[in-house]
Amino acid sequence: MTTFSDYKTLLVEQASGVTTVTLNRPELANAMNLQMVKELSQVMSSIEHHPTRALVIHGADGNFCAGGDIREMQSIANDKIELANFNRSFGLMIEQADQLPCVVITLLQGAVLGGGFGLACISDVAIADHSARFAMPETSLGIIPAQIAPFVVQRIGLTSARRLALLGVRIQSEEALRLGIIHQIADDQEALEQQLTSAVNLALNCAPVATVTTKKLLHQMSINNDLPSILDQAAVDFANSIQGEGREGAMAFAQKRKPNWQ
Repeated sequence: MTTFSDYKTLLVEQASGVTTVTLNRPELANAMNLQMVKELSQVMSSIEHHPTRALVIHGADGNFCAGGDIREMQSIANDKIELANFNRSFGLMIEQADQLPCVVITLLQGAVLGGGFGLACISDVAIADHSARFAMPETSLGIIPAQIAPFVVQRIGLTSARRLALLGVRIQSEEALRLGIIHQIADDQEALEQQLTSAVNLALNCAPVATVTTKKLLHQMSINNDLPSILDQAAVDFANSIQGEGREGAMAFAQKRKPNWQ
């Protein structure tokens, strides 16, 4: 059975309900090959079945992720089925990341391109520094942003997604913040780490079941137009929360202390 220590493209640490993943192909600006996609999927599968409150994803040596590994794509360029499977495997992984029950936090520096851009767009909290450069460069390389396009549209809307996808322009953190790709900008490494610590602490301060249920509700709102049925289920979930974690939350509030979530 493969363990995290056997991984070739990731560094994984788990402590106190937080899983930290470092994309670790620094010689290629952490470009994703099939091995990295598989390893990321394995980490996420473990999170789905083990108590994890927050997943932090960042890249080694000053870059987040430069997108897909062009060399690996070219090595299978003569096999259409293998190419399609390669691309779809990334899409399945990013769907999995999008649906994770925990809070997903991305730390974005340097290259945030292609698939890396897609990961940024599914994160619940995206923190960047001034070195980050965001782009969907696929069309400038003669290919298409096949698996990330829907997540980019969900994040920033069709109008802004059209410009980025069809022109391949690179934008800086300030514009990424304005478009809603990221939530915060850090001025330096120390500020980046401080903002990460704050985000993790806030995630841990929230009730675990309430977090999972709220994230599920938000996803339903984005894909389901049947508002009455969504709100009917939300009412049941609300009642369950009041009778569950809400008891501890109310006691902690009344006693002016931090809640002790189980």
